[in-house]
Amino acid sequence: MGIDIKTILYPVDFTSSTKRVLPYAKLLRDKFGATIHLLHVVRGPEEFAGFELGGTWFSTYEDQLIKGAKRAMERFVDKYFVKIPPETHVSMGDVVDEICRYAKKLEADIIVIGTHGRKGLEKVVFGSVAEGVVRNAPCPVLTVNPYKKEEK
Repeated sequence: MGIDIKTILYPVDFTSSTKRVLPYAKLLRDKFGATIHLLHVVRGPEEFAGFELGGTWFSTYEDQLIKGAKRAMERFVDKYFVKIPPETHVSMGDVVDEICRYAKKLEADIIVIGTHGRKGLEKVVFGSVAEGVVRNAPCPVLTVNPYKKEEK
């Protein structure tokens, strides 16, 4: 059984850990001649349940959040993908659900994801997004702890 990786899904949240995990996605891309697909998920209104802000406040900012995420994605690509540009996508909703849904839609061969993202607490972060993706992804998942190896 040969392993062939042609489509890599790399979810990004634009934190420092995103750039620390990126070399692993690029290594797989280069070794297998694959395409990297970047995905950023804007957290949807369900993330703010219990804040008693009402549903209408979110819809007021939804377009701005998507546009801002697309601009951040463009800056990220310009900074970290000089030679081989990736495919990019921005979606809104539950982060784990959107990553798994998009991986299925892409027929991704692998997801490369950091174990630490927006939140700083190790157990909380791995206990949420990365673990949720590992449990629900339609393909193999490479998880990388961005803080176990020093940046060069």
